[in-house]
Amino acid sequence: MRTLLALGAALLSLASAPAAPAAPVAPLPARMADTGGGSQLITAVAADASATTGTVTWWDRRGGRWVRAGSAPARFGAKGLAEGATRRQGTHTTPTGLYDLPYAFGIRAAPAGTRYRYVRATEDSWWCQDNDSRFYNRWVEKLPADCRPGEAEHLVAYGTQYAHALVIGFNYARPVRMRGAGIFLHVNGKGATAGCVSVAADAMRAILAWADPARRPHIAVGTRRGPTAILRY
Repeated sequence: MRTLLALGAALLSLASAPAAPAAPVAPLPARMADTGGGSQLITAVAADASATTGTVTWWDRRGGRWVRAGSAPARFGAKGLAEGATRRQGTHTTPTGLYDLPYAFGIRAAPAGTRYRYVRATEDSWWCQDNDSRFYNRWVEKLPADCRPGEAEHLVAYGTQYAHALVIGFNYARPVRMRGAGIFLHVNGKGATAGCVSVAADAMRAILAWADPARRPHIAVGTRRGPTAILRY
């Protein structure tokens, strides 16, 4: 009887003991396959490839650890996200992958604290998306003869979205025709994007004040899981 009572007391003690705390989850950049080699990173994460919303977070690496510097709701392409290596132009999908951030631009003046090279858009500023043009996926001042107006974005026509923006280096260094052009991190418009990543105006200003080209920031775009999971990039 005493043995049974002792056993019962031990079991009761185990049942009432607090559960061991779960092991802390490492910050997202620490779990990714690659972060670009710099000490700053922007992550843009959607729930899955069909999502048009998600979260943008910007991170600093200090003392060997990644620390969140800020976060904001984000919007993606109207048709969701697609693997950047196989994406097709005109699909209204945001390309997933890890990309550099070549330079910033905007219709308005650069936010205070901006260290990136910042180009002001004028009435002559266009982004050529014409697959037959030698200026494919490039900013041009005055539309060249081989870039059709219907296949280019007149930047000042997007006064809200392009108030401030960062160029995402998707298909930029060595452009592949029909892969896609003009992919930016920019200010929210009325809804989902045509393939860019967008955030609220105050978040875009905060990102530009935070980003330091000397620290080689990159942007990683992906989903929580599946073939386009951000952890793959």
